[in-house]
Amino acid sequence: MTLATLNSLDRAAFLSAIGWTFEHSPWVAERAFSARPFASLDALHSALTDAVDRASPGEQLALLCAHPDLGARARMTAASEGEQSSAGLDRLTPAEFDRLTRLNFAYREKFGFPFIYAVRGATPEQILAALETRLARSPQAERAEALGQVCRIARFRLESILTCTDS
Repeated sequence: MTLATLNSLDRAAFLSAIGWTFEHSPWVAERAFSARPFASLDALHSALTDAVDRASPGEQLALLCAHPDLGARARMTAASEGEQSSAGLDRLTPAEFDRLTRLNFAYREKFGFPFIYAVRGATPEQILAALETRLARSPQAERAEALGQVCRIARFRLESILTCTDS
């Protein structure tokens, strides 16, 4: 789909086209809809991230909690499953899987939402290292990082469906 086509869609079609890019949270695209027409992929992504930034703390927490734990297949959308598979999270050794499970649990216990990491181009080792590093952060710093990762994931997803070359 081109950006011009996306700009021409009515609200329902627009939500159908990109509402899924923020995991189980089509409200993000709904709030960005009125910013059309988007001059570039950057402008579209900016409108979406602005919607996240302007959301209430409760809405932001719900957005974070909509994401699955890395390495777990429960509640996973097709997009998440493909992204995690491409990063090798479906091929962890038993020891790596146990480590990921323990770290995911500790992270969720500390912060109240799952560890979120835009896995495109990352290795399992990089993901596990990031998880360990981020466990040491303050709740405020980690919430900001997690929201940034959510927006980065959405950017990758937009790039995968839009054929525009402007950024």
